[in-house]
Amino acid sequence: MQLLVVGGTGTLGRQIARQALDAGHRVRCMVRSPRRAAFLQEWGCELTRGDLLEPDSLDYALEDQDAVIDAATARATDSCSPYEIDWSGNQNLFAACQRAGVKRLVFISLLEAARHRDVPLMDIKACTEEWLEASDFDYTILQGAAFMQGLISQFAIPVLEGQTVWVSGTATPIAYMNTQDMARFAVAALDHLETVRRSFPVVGPRAWTTGEITQLCERNTGKDARVFRVPPFLLGMMRAVTAFFEASLNVAERLRFETVTGGGARLDAPMEESYAAFGVDPASITSLEDYLNEYYDRILKRLREMEADLDKDAKKKLPF
Repeated sequence: MQLLVVGGTGTLGRQIARQALDAGHRVRCMVRSPRRAAFLQEWGCELTRGDLLEPDSLDYALEDQDAVIDAATARATDSCSPYEIDWSGNQNLFAACQRAGVKRLVFISLLEAARHRDVPLMDIKACTEEWLEASDFDYTILQGAAFMQGLISQFAIPVLEGQTVWVSGTATPIAYMNTQDMARFAVAALDHLETVRRSFPVVGPRAWTTGEITQLCERNTGKDARVFRVPPFLLGMMRAVTAFFEASLNVAERLRFETVTGGGARLDAPMEESYAAFGVDPASITSLEDYLNEYYDRILKRLREMEADLDKDAKKKLPF
């Protein structure tokens, strides 16, 4: 199958591209900067320059394609608002798919998006889901919660290095998923007709609070974590300040997402139907314990090797 991946340089998009190649698909990635996406070409992907806000580039990217996996989303560093990039960009993409005759779409959304319409990113995802449901596309919507990869910089590294772990809001159980596992669902959708014109939750095997994640990191490192919980009023002040300046408006809108991840409402869902529809074995899904254990095993092994190398260098400098 000829497959176009949109958002291929992102944390999830690159895993989707890799999984699609392994599954035997011919993968084309539409990227804004081909130079920064050279690693995708090395893997075997075809690169084409394109931008969701440039409709002409979308027409070229969609030539001869059979399906599209849309994993693109605005970054906090983008100058445009998520409404311009995610909503207008998706509308441009869907219009280009209609012109190109591409009907098969896999869209990456967020769990419980319709319940948080006051948060820009969630509102955009909910509106896009509604639009797809009213369209004649053969869509599959994957509703994720959060990715394990983000926990490395937020928890794993600070605990290991004795730095402060910053958390916000009320303890919220979240079913984190490995991006590699999410990518498996996205690619598997292309081969399972029972997923067409349906939405599925795609979340990890267990929901974790920030306190439980911190304890996992402490057990792996043997160190006590220093945790600072950011007061809600301080987050509100940060949103107000960043929203005042046009250049940081996107950051302000992203900060509002903290009301979802720190709001106390559980972000989890039953996965039995999803496993069955996509043909994925639940036992093959990475648990958060295994993910963090593997990360720390690699890091601590490397640190021991570096210490051994330093010892050897020090001994070479001895005069006897």
